Amino acid sequence: MPVKNSRTINLGVIGYGYWGPNIARNLQAIEEADLIAVCDKDIRVLSNLQKKHPNIKVSHDYRDIVLSPDIDAVAVVTPVSTHFELVKAALLNGKHVFVEKPFTSSVKEAEKLIDLANKKKCKIMVDHTFLFTGAVKKIKELIDAGSLGNILYYDSTRINLGLFQHDVNVIWDLIPHDLAVMDFVIKNKPIAVSAQGVDHFGRGLENIAYVTVYFENNTIAHFSVNWLSPVKVRLVLVGGTKKMIAWDDGAADEKVRVYNKGVKTSSKKGVYNLLVDYRLGDMWAPKIDRTEALKCELEYFIRYIASNIVAVNDGHAGLRIVKMLQAANDSLKKGGKTVKL
Repeated sequence: MPVKNSRTINLGVIGYGYWGPNIARNLQAIEEADLIAVCDKDIRVLSNLQKKHPNIKVSHDYRDIVLSPDIDAVAVVTPVSTHFELVKAALLNGKHVFVEKPFTSSVKEAEKLIDLANKKKCKIMVDHTFLFTGAVKKIKELIDAGSLGNILYYDSTRINLGLFQHDVNVIWDLIPHDLAVMDFVIKNKPIAVSAQGVDHFGRGLENIAYVTVYFENNTIAHFSVNWLSPVKVRLVLVGGTKKMIAWDDGAADEKVRVYNKGVKTSSKKGVYNLLVDYRLGDMWAPKIDRTEALKCELEYFIRYIASNIVAVNDGHAGLRIVKMLQAANDSLKKGGKTVKL
């Protein structure tokens, strides 16, 4: 759908629960955007919203958003099980879409929505917020510059006590952001996934899981996710042949640390033991942009709608993440067997 002859893009938000207010707040702060409508099933939430922002239309029916001729783009901020139908409805009515992660519940759903968006000449962006943090942008900058050398591994730990989800397991809840970051910073394509997990409470949804992603060049990625940890940890380690990075998202400062550490291996003819030479160098913490990531992402979404740029978190990026999530689920069902992508 062509954007109106105006520098302002009108938006509607579907879902005003945990994350919706953050989307709305940032949209209201963007000069080129105008949030004109919000939809949610909770009438009390809408009542409170209208008291604070009487200029915003409210509704408990999503069709009021997707059918409105005044709305150019829709933010879908609802559980993943609802994404397909809501995004489909928005696209069918010529709306661009910003959708919460993960993109869809299955690969087939994601592929159908991408095809539909192409037919309707609409754009899809998936909310991979961490790609817009100063930390991740710095990590990608360092990797792209070759500072780390060849990437050997990507190791992520994302654990905390709760919040148990009622519709998805811990993999679909906690790993999408980390998979998106891995997909963004590592150029090589993953070729297979394996996963193991446990459902301790008989809900049919794993609450602890370990996922491994394999690459064709021997790079390996590992993800540990847990709803039963006594501590909250958000830690990523990226190891290269030249340098290594530690990204601690929970740290108050020095979230990214670069270590001039590594190993060099060699062997001599007739010597069976591998000779390992450890390199222990300095550590430095680069300056990180502290602008709110969601603000940067939504500004990027507005530019994406109004231009011909290819977004780093478009529907195709969302599809790649869903493929890995679905492969992880398939591996869980097969007792950890490796599933090719």
